[in-house]
Amino acid sequence: MPRRLFAAAAMTCAALLGATPAAADLAQPSVVSANPVDFTPHVVEGTVWAITVVGDTVVVGGSFTQVQDSTGKLTYNRRNIFAYGLNDGVVRPFAPEVDAPVYALAPAADNSVYLGGAFKTVNGAAQRGLARVGLGNGARVAGFTPRINWGDVRAMAVRGNRLYVGGTFSAISGVSRVGLARLDTATGKVDAGFDAKLSAPGLNRTRVEHFDLTPDGKRLVIIGALLKVGSVSRTQIAMFNTSGAAASVLSWYTDAYKPECMKGFDTYLRQVKFSPDGRYFVVVATGRASSPTKLCDSAARFETAGGGKHNPTWVQRTGGDSLYAVAVTGSAVYVGGHQRYLDNPYGSDADGPGPGAVSRKGIGALNPTTGRALAWNPTRKRGVGVRAFQAVPEGLIVGSDTDQLGKEYHGRIGMFPSN
Repeated sequence: MPRRLFAAAAMTCAALLGATPAAADLAQPSVVSANPVDFTPHVVEGTVWAITVVGDTVVVGGSFTQVQDSTGKLTYNRRNIFAYGLNDGVVRPFAPEVDAPVYALAPAADNSVYLGGAFKTVNGAAQRGLARVGLGNGARVAGFTPRINWGDVRAMAVRGNRLYVGGTFSAISGVSRVGLARLDTATGKVDAGFDAKLSAPGLNRTRVEHFDLTPDGKRLVIIGALLKVGSVSRTQIAMFNTSGAAASVLSWYTDAYKPECMKGFDTYLRQVKFSPDGRYFVVVATGRASSPTKLCDSAARFETAGGGKHNPTWVQRTGGDSLYAVAVTGSAVYVGGHQRYLDNPYGSDADGPGPGAVSRKGIGALNPTTGRALAWNPTRKRGVGVRAFQAVPEGLIVGSDTDQLGKEYHGRIGMFPSN
């Protein structure tokens, strides 16, 4: 799409839907185009792990050292984080010094952004795992000073004045919080009343791999290496009531992720996203195993409402290839990984695709009601896989570890525009 026409369409869509997207996936009226826009910049090497949008600025986190403009003629030194214009792709001056990968991002007030990851310093100052920096000069925001004790931060989300963080830590700023915490958005102070009391008896460590909140902030679903919430058993997935002061685990549960996939996984769940209306969520998983009965290498929809045991509404199986990222927009469920096929419950790495399988290299879209693959099939170079989706009024931004998206060169970042 020509840049001028796209910018006009984007401004119209932004005016209708809101210029700054919510933390949850944004509702989109239709499936995005399979032809990526031409103006996004390129990440030269490494992996894009996280994407967020603040106003008209796209912030990208990962493990990399250089980015280029859309033409490939201008190269910029950017270590693990950079920013560009949502509607023109121009690389912004924003260039904080972050000494290790950025795995999670969340929009903050006053033209700033929260960072989570494995870093120990930001702009040369000690700031382990968590930081807030301004988008203008990249400087750390004064007064926001939480630090994890070890490990990393892998997921972040903001609702009101609450910042949720998940990862492999066991304490923040000296306060015991295993894998999950809620902080004050201004100061980073740990919420004293919110303690999920996660544990994983028998595993090497407790880890929150990913989480998501309903748009109203009243429900939180977490996935990862966990087996208990307090004294309550929960295998790899748990849901909380977050409307009050405490972390109250709900009676909602599923046994669907109890069966093992390949040996060695403390968790094989990788991402979870609520629908824009919060009525359901979708979990994507790895597992290195092909099975028509287990949820290894799958995407699965679960309903939010109700208590007690829940079975999946539907399951989409790749036939043995991992899925790492998911976006739920109402009109579609987008999945990304290094899959070769979808609709492939009876296929395997050894035997090839099974009956009914459809080719969807590295990226695909599912019908939210049935879980079956939609016709949308842009393809991408598979690599390890897609690591981040960000739905915006203008389209769907994709972050990965490869340089081909929609049969075009796009270095580890690209955007499919809204139709």
